[in-house]
Amino acid sequence: RQGFSSWIGVLTPDNEVEIYGDEMKEEKRFDEGDSASNLTVSDADLSYWERAVSAAGAAFTSAIIVNPLDVAKTRLQAQAAGVLYDGVCLAGCSATTTDFIRTPFHSNGQPTCSPDCTRYKGTLDVLCKVVRQEGFSRLWRGTNASLALAIPSVGIYMPLYDIFRNYMEELTLQGAPSVTPYVPIVAGSLARSVACVSCYPVELARTRMQASQHGKVGVKPPGVLETLIGVMSPHSSRGYQSYRSLFTGLGAQLARDVPFSAVCWSSLEPLRRKMLYSMGDESSAAGIITANFSAGFVAGSLAAAATCPLDVARTRRQIEVNP
Repeated sequence: RQGFSSWIGVLTPDNEVEIYGDEMKEEKRFDEGDSASNLTVSDADLSYWERAVSAAGAAFTSAIIVNPLDVAKTRLQAQAAGVLYDGVCLAGCSATTTDFIRTPFHSNGQPTCSPDCTRYKGTLDVLCKVVRQEGFSRLWRGTNASLALAIPSVGIYMPLYDIFRNYMEELTLQGAPSVTPYVPIVAGSLARSVACVSCYPVELARTRMQASQHGKVGVKPPGVLETLIGVMSPHSSRGYQSYRSLFTGLGAQLARDVPFSAVCWSSLEPLRRKMLYSMGDESSAAGIITANFSAGFVAGSLAAAATCPLDVARTRRQIEVNP
């Protein structure tokens, strides 16, 4: 098919990649006495489990690295929704709503003012105050939920995206080549929707864990299971409603994730292929990794900026206590 294959393959120092317009070949250098052979490398040759394992491994690594920034983002969005955190003066928050997750008052029943009694002012301010007031490890609050979420969701999302894209590209190239550039948008949206619905309760627990403050020394904060039980408890006497509450905000999550995937993949594929094409026949493993990373960075930034208002709406729905 036209264009570069999106899957580059695993390269070793003994391998040399040659890219010729619409196909990719991997030529392996054999020792003297061995005959050379060419192997066609294509993502279509990868099994579902190979896709799932590689995607889950990437998700595992990224979840650990970016979790502190995710905590900062969630805290800032929760604060704007009216969540009160320790150290925030009551006078500055008297007009906020009471229908969101709240943090406990001090032992005397009233919030006290201290030298650092200010609201979160930005990302760095959140990170500094979390470390000072709750401990360094709290920057990774909700990491267990992120890991529990990342492996199955990305293990579903990325393989399904590859499968949907390959299948639809073959169909469109044969019947309607003019719509082929739009295939990544549709494939990314479909794959993201399936992954989002299948793992949503854990996503809900992660947001609540990151939004809540827990500064008690020697007391372990609630985990994923305890958080989900807490989500169901307000409606425990309403039968089926208790299980439906685990999907509170699913519509907002889909409203954020589907456009995010559409913008991300529609930007990433052309950027990545253009960068790989510009490298010509001299591309190396480092160059290919750089092209993938750069394209992903630009596409992810564009998608995040475009869907940020939807992300704010998603966070507010997920931290709501009173529907």
